[in-house]
Amino acid sequence: MPFTMSTHMASLAGLGVALVPLAVPWLKQLVLADRLGLISPLNQSIPLTKLASHDRETSFICQPQNYTTQIISLDPLVMYIHNFLHEKEIENILAVSEPLLKPSTVTKDGVTTRSEYRTSWSAEVPRENPAVQCIEERVWHFMGTMMARGRDAVEPPQIVRYTSEQRFKVHHDWYEGPQREQLGRRRAWNRLASFFAIMQDNCTEGETYFPHVVPYTDASRDSAVDEGNKVWREHEDGGLAFRPIRGNALFWMNLFPNGRGDERVAHAGLPVKMGVKTAMNIWPRRYTGPDAWDPPTAQSF
Repeated sequence: MPFTMSTHMASLAGLGVALVPLAVPWLKQLVLADRLGLISPLNQSIPLTKLASHDRETSFICQPQNYTTQIISLDPLVMYIHNFLHEKEIENILAVSEPLLKPSTVTKDGVTTRSEYRTSWSAEVPRENPAVQCIEERVWHFMGTMMARGRDAVEPPQIVRYTSEQRFKVHHDWYEGPQREQLGRRRAWNRLASFFAIMQDNCTEGETYFPHVVPYTDASRDSAVDEGNKVWREHEDGGLAFRPIRGNALFWMNLFPNGRGDERVAHAGLPVKMGVKTAMNIWPRRYTGPDAWDPPTAQSF
């Protein structure tokens, strides 16, 4: 029998009917993923195998995050980052870290202890957390040529929470000397830089204060406003104080090129008057020593 247009259309129609039972579950998953915000407009090609089961319908998927930066100080390098954290990252990590919070400690001369110098709560979030992995990859891209994969690393983030009258007096994040590797490798590390990202800002006061960082020009006052709200101010004792704003972050370099710590980036968490401030410390590490680089992987032939 000749294959005419009518028989061709009939065949296609029959094929379409046969595919409906297969397509409906696929479409339901796609609609559900869209409602949950799991598939962003900029990343529509995410495989639906990630959503194949009910357990995976609420799994975390990295979202594109369009942040902007402002240079606060060039020497020392201090930058302000708008929208560094995605809202879903904040929600995920807050939920995971909540039961892990415990009184914060300080480390001095190799001894870790609780102190009135630092009265907040803190918790370390495991690197295996998918939201942490998204943020860690963002940190790697931000650092550019300042870090090398296979040598350097990003510490698991530390969550810190401040409630009424809690504070962290002036301190620096870098160590006085390189920290020796504990796994038998001949290498040591220090905190090359710091990110301090705000996750909860439902508080009064509680600014992050840099006593030795000053505006580069008077014109910098014009850029100290975010959506009509003051982001930073000149502190009455000198330096700059930054108001906590959810999703935004501060970035600064801790070490000079020779590996020595920069005293000028000493900073403080000023007391929260009322409410809660929760933030995330992220510390890129620079490794040095004969075994600084990871050993090459075995090649298969």
